[in-house]
Amino acid sequence: MRSGAERRGSSAAAPPGSPPPGRARPAGPDAPTAPPPPAAGQPRARDTGDARAQPRPLFPWSKWKKRMGSSMSAATARRPVFDDKEDVNLDHFQILRAIGKGSFGKVCIVQKRDTEKMYAMKYMNKQQCIERDEVRNVFRELEILQEIEHIFLVNLWYSFQDEEDMFMVVDLLPGGDLRYHLQQNVQFSEDTVRLYICEMALALDYLRGQHIIHRDVKPDNILLDERGHAHLTDFNIATIIKGGERATALAGTKPYMAPEIFQSFVNGGTGYSFEVDWWSVGVMAYELLRGWRPYDIHSGNAAESLVQLFSTVSVQYVPTWSKEMVALLRKLLTVNPKHRVCSLKDMQAAPALADVLWTELSEKKVEPAFVPNKGRLHCDPTFELEEMILESRPLHKKKKRLAKNRSRDSSRDSSQSENDYLQDCLDAIQQDFVVFNREKLKRSQDPTSEPLPAPEPGEGAEALADGEGARSALHACGTICPSAGSG
Repeated sequence: MRSGAERRGSSAAAPPGSPPPGRARPAGPDAPTAPPPPAAGQPRARDTGDARAQPRPLFPWSKWKKRMGSSMSAATARRPVFDDKEDVNLDHFQILRAIGKGSFGKVCIVQKRDTEKMYAMKYMNKQQCIERDEVRNVFRELEILQEIEHIFLVNLWYSFQDEEDMFMVVDLLPGGDLRYHLQQNVQFSEDTVRLYICEMALALDYLRGQHIIHRDVKPDNILLDERGHAHLTDFNIATIIKGGERATALAGTKPYMAPEIFQSFVNGGTGYSFEVDWWSVGVMAYELLRGWRPYDIHSGNAAESLVQLFSTVSVQYVPTWSKEMVALLRKLLTVNPKHRVCSLKDMQAAPALADVLWTELSEKKVEPAFVPNKGRLHCDPTFELEEMILESRPLHKKKKRLAKNRSRDSSRDSSQSENDYLQDCLDAIQQDFVVFNREKLKRSQDPTSEPLPAPEPGEGAEALADGEGARSALHACGTICPSAGSG
């Protein structure tokens, strides 16, 4: 196994447009690219997660769990029992803390009051979804998540709604996303990246069997559990293709989008298929190993210029990387999708993965080399401060707020509605939203079984979303909630 310094090689040629020494690591997929590795002799962060200067934990995760555990055990005797015929709602969960947010959704850690199991809960404001044309996207994500379940995906457990928000309760993964760890200057070894590639290969192989293209595989959407295993999340721009169909929409995050997506958009043609997700895995793996992406692409780049870029610029590989890893990355980053590695069978035949024990790996019996620090919660602590201080409609005050709104609405004449059209859209969401309970579903499929426990904090995840959707028409929303595009 080569060391991080050997792997990176400060003398290796940088890709076109790569950042000069001294520039800060990008804050996200569209930020300026990251700096080259430090000069020989300079200490590096280890793959075990030790930072160059180990930061003071932003949040005492282990102490918090211990404190919560003791208080929860004391309350076990008075644990509430909910009517099994009743739909799950917000009252069934205790809100613990905020851990993330997207353009129209936020994520917090919750505990189900009756089972005391921990989850991540994403909630999306209905009015904002309508104003930003995201209703269909949310409905598509819900439809997909309700139909799938896999060990290397972030799985949906419950979905429900109230007057203000739509809720998704999913696996909790406290290990953070790979973008967070890149920003913490973690240097990932080839062994670690190889494991992530294999786990994503199993996830993508499962999705292909369900006719699903994810379309947004990137470090931000790969979450680690407490042991360091990778899970794919965010199906907001996923699409379903069957019977030889091809997707055509310009969808994804540009630095991770495959060349054929841009080519299809610029030149027309037959569209694209499942191969695009394997290209994204290649970009992600290269970025984890080197610290920046193989192509200098940002959100502002025009599709036409990117078609030209892929035809003229070649990827630069670090000489100290193993030949097998370089060969695998070349196959993943092949511009022509017909020649790209794009199936589990192709991956299993790759020399770089010849010694992988796929059966053990599929059962999480292969121990990751990189294990997130269990002494901290791997997310930005400002999310919690914003929710408590800056949020005008905080979740923990929702019950009183909704009660006040209902009282006010009952005293108002219906003809005095400030926005009848918006209300029609909200009514359409209320009617078409699908309530989901995976726990109840599992019990109904096997009536003799005990209620299945949700994953513990080390085996679940959070989800944030972005994208495109398809569902039966929301008639009342009309032009406010158009489909984001075909396929």
